[in-house]
Amino acid sequence: MKILLVNKFLYPKGGDAISTINTGKLLSSKGHKVIFWGMKHPKNPNYSYKEVFVSYVDFNRPIGFSQQLKASINLLYSFEARNKMEKFLKMERPDIVHLNNFAHQISPSILDVFHKYRIPTVMTMRDYKLVCPAYIMLSHGDVCEKCKNGRYYWCFLKKCTKDSYLKSALNVIEMYLHHKILRIYNEVDVFIATSRFLKQKIKEMGLKGKVVFLPNFIAFDEFKPFFEWKEKSLCYFGRLSPEKGLFTLLEAIKGLDIKLKIFGDGPIRTYLEEKVSKEKIQNVYFLGHKSQYELINEVKNSMAVVLPSEWYETFGRTAIEAFALGKPVIGARIGGIPELVKDNKTGLTFEPKNSEELKDKIQSLLKNPDKIIDMGRNARRFVEKELNPEKHYKQLMEIYQRAIEKHV
Repeated sequence: MKILLVNKFLYPKGGDAISTINTGKLLSSKGHKVIFWGMKHPKNPNYSYKEVFVSYVDFNRPIGFSQQLKASINLLYSFEARNKMEKFLKMERPDIVHLNNFAHQISPSILDVFHKYRIPTVMTMRDYKLVCPAYIMLSHGDVCEKCKNGRYYWCFLKKCTKDSYLKSALNVIEMYLHHKILRIYNEVDVFIATSRFLKQKIKEMGLKGKVVFLPNFIAFDEFKPFFEWKEKSLCYFGRLSPEKGLFTLLEAIKGLDIKLKIFGDGPIRTYLEEKVSKEKIQNVYFLGHKSQYELINEVKNSMAVVLPSEWYETFGRTAIEAFALGKPVIGARIGGIPELVKDNKTGLTFEPKNSEELKDKIQSLLKNPDKIIDMGRNARRFVEKELNPEKHYKQLMEIYQRAIEKHV
């Protein structure tokens, strides 16, 4: 089978990109021809057909008015993406297209091309963009479901997008255009939800169409577990952004006899460092980006990994990577996290934003070190049994077949 995988970023930038790349590796190992398509970027590997990739767009970089106007139009409907996709399809005709994260930088304009050429299309949802203009269902730090059943205007009224009326208005226009006027997402044959929570919530919020559950997998053979630890430490790794619950984590770790190592970068790193400095929190270390090899060693040396999210996490790749390394996870009871982190089995859970409960769970771990090993072993067994590549491949092929049959 010839499979086209689409994601805006095609290097290991975040969970969506990593999952897309890993899916491509899995499909290739099974003898399928896999082609990637997305944005041009200097960190991309040397992909085939890169000449018809979309121009790189960075919404976080200051740009002039004319460039802002062009970016805004492309966010709504990118003719560049549509035309380049059509040019690609004239060179290669995939049997199926598997979409991942393509909002904003690419836009759903490419769906019109797949519809025109009658190519079966599935989409793995990596966030809540199909039902929430601001994509994470948070408004000013609190979970928000105001846009349920297409009431997207709430995003503007509440300034959900970067606390800006202008940016919120643009996202509201985008949603009404795509869902109410063009109804462009009707052209997706099957939507894939990576957690049961995501499947349920996306339907509750009003998404039409067929949605199936398929969790991410992990190639656990690439992760050698270590159930002990070499230092009294916890790890957080991932993006440093408001929805990740890091201020709650800093409050919880204060005064405890354990190190907290924070790996990664993001828009709130400076504010987190200022809090640590101002409040003289002595046991927190910001270590930035590390290579995969370095990060794996740091996690293996630690006692556990913390996932303190305050948004509806769609899955939690951090958790399964920790599990593969034999580490339990202390995770917030929100979104898809409790489907992975089972209390006293694969880790411990706490109420989101509740720093006192999180502190209690960390102390519980310190008082029961033998439990850490037991939960780490359970966690490793969980990914081996439930999230292995073979099981994922079988279910993915069934989903592809379902999409193909709609075009017969």
